[in-house]
Amino acid sequence: MSESQSLSGQQSKEKLILISSIFVAGLCSIIYELLISTTSSYFLGDSIKQFSITIGVYMASMGLGSFLSRIFQRDLILRFIEVEILLGLIGGSSVPILYFVFSDLNYVAFQLSMIGLIIIIGILTGLEIPLLARIMKEYYPLKINLSNVLSMDYFGALAATLLFPFILLPWIGVFLSSLVFGIVNIGIGFLNLWFFRSFIASAKRIRYLLSAAFVTLFFVLLAIFSQQLLQEWHDRLYRDRIVYTKTTPYQTLVLTKANDDLRLFINRVIQFSSTDEYRYHESLVHLAFAKSDYRKNVLILGGGEALTAREVLKYPDVEQVTIVDIDPEMFRLAKEHPAIQEINNNSMADPRVIPVPEDAFVFLQQHPALYDVIIADLPDPTNESLARLYSREFFKLVKKRLVPGGVFVTQAGSPFHTTKAFWCIESSIQAADFEHTYPYHAYVPSFGDWGFIMASDRALDTTQFKLETENRYLSAETIPHLFHFEKDMRLDTVPHSTLDRPFLLDFYLEEWRRWARLNVERQ
Repeated sequence: MSESQSLSGQQSKEKLILISSIFVAGLCSIIYELLISTTSSYFLGDSIKQFSITIGVYMASMGLGSFLSRIFQRDLILRFIEVEILLGLIGGSSVPILYFVFSDLNYVAFQLSMIGLIIIIGILTGLEIPLLARIMKEYYPLKINLSNVLSMDYFGALAATLLFPFILLPWIGVFLSSLVFGIVNIGIGFLNLWFFRSFIASAKRIRYLLSAAFVTLFFVLLAIFSQQLLQEWHDRLYRDRIVYTKTTPYQTLVLTKANDDLRLFINRVIQFSSTDEYRYHESLVHLAFAKSDYRKNVLILGGGEALTAREVLKYPDVEQVTIVDIDPEMFRLAKEHPAIQEINNNSMADPRVIPVPEDAFVFLQQHPALYDVIIADLPDPTNESLARLYSREFFKLVKKRLVPGGVFVTQAGSPFHTTKAFWCIESSIQAADFEHTYPYHAYVPSFGDWGFIMASDRALDTTQFKLETENRYLSAETIPHLFHFEKDMRLDTVPHSTLDRPFLLDFYLEEWRRWARLNVERQ
C-alpha cells in the first residue's frame, strides 16, 4: 500500500470518528435536557413550565458556550476531549444531584440546582459544535463541513427524542439513564483520546485517561448501588416503608406500608390510605348512585386500582363497569398485588369489569357508547396532562357520553387547601353545559377535607337520600350535611378552565405551594 493510500485511509477513519462523535454528542445533550425536565416535572409538577425553563435556559447557555469557544485557539482535539469528560460527569450526575437536593433541601434550592445544571450542560454543549467544526475544517471545505456537523448533530437529537419516551423512560428509568449516557459521553472522550493519541503529549494523555476512567468507575458504582440509593432517597420522601415502586412511561408509582396502613402515591401525591379510603370511595360512588334512575352501564375514568369499582359492584343491577386508566401497571397491581387485591375485594376478577388501558380524554372522543353513570376518579391536576381532564372540553365529552338524565361525579380536590381549584372545577363543569351541579365534601383523614362535584342535566334532590348498600361511613341521615360549605371554603366567581387556558393548573399549584411553604415554616 502506498504512503498516499495509507494517509487517505487514516483520514477516512479520523473523519468517521469525528462525525460519529458529533452524532453521539447531539444525542447525549438532548437526553440530559429531557432527563432534567422529566425529573423536575415528577418532583414539582407543571411539566410545561419545567420543559420551558429547561429549553430556554439550555438554548441560551448553548449560545454562551458557542461564544466562549473562540477563546480556544490551540489543541482543539484536547479541548473537545475535556468538554466530553466534563459533560459526561455533569450530565450523568444531573439526576442523582436533583434527587439528593429534593430529598434534603427545599423547592427554591431544587429550582436553582436544576437551572445551574442546565446552564453548565448548555455551555459545554455549546462548545462541542464549534470545536468539532474547527477540527473538521482540515477534512472538508467550509460548506460541506458545516452541513456535516449540523446534520449529524440534528440526527443525534432526533435519536434522543425517540429513545427517551419509548426505551429509556419505560425500561431503564431516569436515574439509570443519566448514568448510562454519562458513560456514553465519556466513552466519546475515551475514543477520541485513543484515536488522536499521536497529537497529544503522553503526560496529558495519561492524565485524561485516568480522569475519564475515574468518572466512569464512579458511574458504574452508582449504577450498581442505584437501587439502594433510590430506596434511601425514597425513604426520605415517604414516611413509611416502601414495599413497591415503579416508574412507568406515565408516572411514578409508590406503595408504602406501616402496620395495616397501605398507601399508594402517584408522583408523590397520595391516592389512598387503606385505613380510610372507604370514606373517599363511598362518597364518590354512592351519592351519584342514589340519584341515578339507571346504573346498568357504568364508566369509571381513572381508578385503575379498582377501589371505586368495588363500591360500584355492590349494586346487583350493574351489568357492566368499564374502567379507563392510562397506565396498564395500575390494572396489573389491582389484579396481582395481594394487598390491593384484598382491599378491592378482587374486583378485577368480576366478569362485569372491563379494564381499558387508555387516556380518558381519548377514550371519550373515540368510543361513542352511552353510560348511565360516569365517575371520574382521576389524580389531582398537578400537570398539564392531568389538568386537561378537568377542562370544559373534557366535561363536554363526558356529557356527550351520558344517557339523558344520567349522573356524573368527579373528585375535585380539597375545598379547604385548594379552594380556587375546587370551585374552578365546578365552574368548568357548568361551562360544559351541565344544567345542575352539586358540590359536596367529606372528611378523609389521610387527605383532609375532600371535595366532589355531582352533575346532571336534571335537577337532583340533595335533601334526602336512600342508600341501598351497607357502608362504613355514609348514612342517609348525614349525607345532606355534606352539601354544606363553611364560609371560608366558598368562592363565588372563579373562571372555568379550558385546554387553551388551563387556569386550574395555576390555581392548584399556587395553593398547594402556599400550604407547603407554611408547613416548612412551622417545622
